[in-house]
Amino acid sequence: MSVQQRVFNIANELLHTEIAYVSKLHLLDQVFCARLLEEARSRSSFPCDVVLGIFSNICSIYCFHQQFLLPALQKRMEEWDLNPRIGDILQKLAPFLKMYGEYVKNFDRAMELVNIWMERSTQFKTIVQEIQREERCGNLTLQHHMLEPVQRIPRYELLLKDYLHRLPEDAPDYRDAQKSLELIATAAEHSNAAIRKMERMRKLLKVYELLGGEEDIVNPTNELIKEGHILKLSNKNGTTQDRYLILFNDRLLYCVPKLRLIGQKYSVRARIDVDGMEVSSPTSSVAVARTFLVSGKQRSLELQARYKHLQRQKHTQVEFLKSQKSFSCDSYSPVSASQSCAELGKRAPTPIREKEVTLCMKCQEPFNSITKRRHHCKACGHVVCGKCSEFRARLSYDNNRANRVCIDCYATLVGVSPSPAGLTSSSHRRRSILEKQASLAAENSVICSFLHHMEKGGGRGWQKAWFVIPENEPLVLYIYGAPQDVKAQRSVPLIGFEVSLPESCDRLERRHAFKISQSHLTLYFSADGEELQRRWMDILSRAGRGEENDGDDEDGGL
Repeated sequence: MSVQQRVFNIANELLHTEIAYVSKLHLLDQVFCARLLEEARSRSSFPCDVVLGIFSNICSIYCFHQQFLLPALQKRMEEWDLNPRIGDILQKLAPFLKMYGEYVKNFDRAMELVNIWMERSTQFKTIVQEIQREERCGNLTLQHHMLEPVQRIPRYELLLKDYLHRLPEDAPDYRDAQKSLELIATAAEHSNAAIRKMERMRKLLKVYELLGGEEDIVNPTNELIKEGHILKLSNKNGTTQDRYLILFNDRLLYCVPKLRLIGQKYSVRARIDVDGMEVSSPTSSVAVARTFLVSGKQRSLELQARYKHLQRQKHTQVEFLKSQKSFSCDSYSPVSASQSCAELGKRAPTPIREKEVTLCMKCQEPFNSITKRRHHCKACGHVVCGKCSEFRARLSYDNNRANRVCIDCYATLVGVSPSPAGLTSSSHRRRSILEKQASLAAENSVICSFLHHMEKGGGRGWQKAWFVIPENEPLVLYIYGAPQDVKAQRSVPLIGFEVSLPESCDRLERRHAFKISQSHLTLYFSADGEELQRRWMDILSRAGRGEENDGDDEDGGL
């Protein structure tokens, strides 16, 4: 085709799409809006303000196109051989397109009103559905037709860009067409934003159907970020289970498949608030490819991407959460009866995988399959024996239901220590060293020295204390206020901890620092010198792997 023929075809397409568009505006203004207003005014089945709120200034938009723009285009195409141009028409009338700003601005509210009154008013719903069944509606909903004005401005922009691309730069209409495009492009920015919102709404409707209509997610404030199949690792033995994750801007839905004959559906197993949710690498000592941890107030999950490229999903979620400033820096510790933890029980712990723990994390007694079985404390997530977890406390993250907790968490949550009958002999053995003088413990230790320490999320700054790892308990770190104290402030079972140097995000200002991390607990340390730092990191690393350290004889105390 010649250049003139291509330019004519674009102008002709503009005219024919304008004719179809005006018929859509007629349907919205003269049919939907008119019938609903008539019902509201004659029978008061619903307020007139509702109808006006839905259709906004659609009457003005219809009049402009039906009385001005369409007749001008029709006349120009009739005389195209004498005056082959449309840029002058569009430049003259483009400023009137500013009226679309009010319609686009009201679009979200209009969609919300339609959804509300389709449920609230039987008469409203009946009128809308009757019109939708008419042939001129093309089996499309009112909401679909209401999107037409939002999509029309970008359509003008695309046609005009194509028109300019085909038009020679020396053509008489070139400058007018350029100015028209500038005016229309400004109006299109608002429409494109509304279109994106409508696409998000369609995605929400798709997920709503996937969940069988059981989850209240269809809301303009909700934004679907990511969805897809995932594998969930068992807390007991690390086996995988098929699951489905749906991430919104405010929550993460953890779903399981439903048994259905036709069509895949899912039911929501857990709802995790994005506020306070953490996504991190697993703390497990057994490396599993493509895994990551999701830790929230209501539930903690260890997940595995099915394929390597899906691992990028984790990083996408992390970056999104960071942008929303939703990460929580709260950490949780295996608290003793003398400690307090304001967040304990308010947030689901990250359970430690049972097969990776050989000793009770409270009494240090070895597990066996008959008399000393493994249990998870539902407050701190540690793996403990039956005697150390024969207590029940109400946890707010589980709707204040009573759950099995360890002895230390029970004391913190309930506010009283368990009765003597509830304490085992092993508990007494573990606690006996807390009553032993620090200097005596240091005499037979793997290592002992002063260190400055700080707990992540603990709310307190650096503190100086006396640290001891006894020879007879080489997998436990004891913390004393001073070398001559007769009672330790706390003990930390070291098995499963990972030792590393601080990262830049830790923002530590002290020299010779290092840290140990496990589950929700991260402790920072600062030594007086580089050599002391190296020795502590080496001994703590071996203890974290369950390897007993040899004593340092007279060099142990520093």
